[in-house]
Amino acid sequence: MSEDKHVHGEDCGCGHDHENGSEEEEFVLTLTDEQGNDVEMVLVETFDVGEKVYALLLERENPEADGIILRMEEENEEMVLYNIEDEEEWKSVEEVYNVLLAASQE
Repeated sequence: MSEDKHVHGEDCGCGHDHENGSEEEEFVLTLTDEQGNDVEMVLVETFDVGEKVYALLLERENPEADGIILRMEEENEEMVLYNIEDEEEWKSVEEVYNVLLAASQE
């Protein structure tokens, strides 16, 4: 997982209800952290940067924790998530996400 993370919380404006349980169906996947622990993550939203699609994920059991953003790619008709390892790509993604976040708080 990337070291660059966006902090989410009650007033973050990401569009995710951090306080109340939601009746909407969640897209949950399990990631393994740096210590080898499995962590259930919920797909909160997706957004485009250029021709690529990125996913914002929050911990299912701890939505107040830092979220992560991963690149989504289709492979063999399945969606696969990748860490953003290129610094220039990360800067572009972070810039677009911050604009989306600011727009959602207006």
